[in-house]
Amino acid sequence: MIFQQNGVIPWMTVKDNVAFGLKMRRLPSALVKERVDYYLHKVGLSQFANLYPKELSGGMKQRVSIARAFANDPEILLMDEPFAALDEQNKFILQEELLNIWGETKKTVLFITHSIDEAMMLGDRTILFSAHPGTIVGDKRMELPRPRTTAGIRSDRRMTDMFVEIWNHLQKEVQRSRELS
Repeated sequence: MIFQQNGVIPWMTVKDNVAFGLKMRRLPSALVKERVDYYLHKVGLSQFANLYPKELSGGMKQRVSIARAFANDPEILLMDEPFAALDEQNKFILQEELLNIWGETKKTVLFITHSIDEAMMLGDRTILFSAHPGTIVGDKRMELPRPRTTAGIRSDRRMTDMFVEIWNHLQKEVQRSRELS
């Protein structure tokens, strides 16, 4: 699980944070080192392996969380708005890193976001919920093949139409929610 607020352990170094779950599962030291080194390289943090979270930016802490999650080789990765607190540049960089790692691992990722652009960029399906109670009211398949870019999404007429459809749904749900309160 990767949370909106980074879940790094402040008294552990970057490499110890990434290794945490692997060590808890008592995996062999050589395998732990191999996976930690591999995923730190994948997220561009190899040179920061011996630093502590207080020495990292917010984006770097999120990359530690991503590396730790993928290093544990889960069947399903849950991501709860992991990029919401980041500036646009770091958000785009981390989205690309996530797509690159996903492209290699093909893990199932359940990604929660309030950003339509992010959902369309990262997802193969976008599930739409009602406001209160939160129930599934729509299921949109992303038709644009990978790799996707923001420019590609915005210039594809089908994707533009889907964006508007999702936007209208969300606007209606927000209005309905306000009327209920």
